[in-house]
Amino acid sequence: MSGIPEGLSVEKTGIDGLFRVRLQVHGDSRGWFKESYQRAKMTELGLPEFEIVQNNVSYNEQAGVVRGIHAEPWEKFISPAHGRVFAAIVDLREGDGFGRLETFELGVGDAIFVPRGCGNSYLALEPQTVYSYLVNEHWRPGITYPAVDLFDETLAIDWPMSREQMTVSEKDSRNPPLSQVQPVPRTAS
Repeated sequence: MSGIPEGLSVEKTGIDGLFRVRLQVHGDSRGWFKESYQRAKMTELGLPEFEIVQNNVSYNEQAGVVRGIHAEPWEKFISPAHGRVFAAIVDLREGDGFGRLETFELGVGDAIFVPRGCGNSYLALEPQTVYSYLVNEHWRPGITYPAVDLFDETLAIDWPMSREQMTVSEKDSRNPPLSQVQPVPRTAS
């Protein structure tokens, strides 16, 4: 493959359409630099092409902040800009993969591509973690989407912190168990 730098890789996971990306991070005495997303190089390695319409950034003051599990109606390309996260992705699409779980520890040299219909959640592992993600649909008021209990017994996510160490929003603490989630219809690719 021409033009693909050594160290950049795109890997399939156990969830259809979910990819793990290993990025190059160039550091020196000043700090570091990375290409968080570069369409030509990444699609050549197998990442789906998608049109980015919005960039979202979530700042997490303390370690232990957890967000999700949310299946917003768009695809996401996620790469921490600072700190580390434990990400838990759940396939909420109709079919045999419904309820399949993949987890990752992500730092600034990592990214994941989350397909539409998969629930995304993460736990900040360090203070001042910055979670940055590109999406292919605009957020709009009144949008609804499936969500799942972070501590669902069926999923049994092996969080690297105890529930008591986590900061969970009131909204996320009311998410239903997986057994009450209506599967998301699959869309044509």
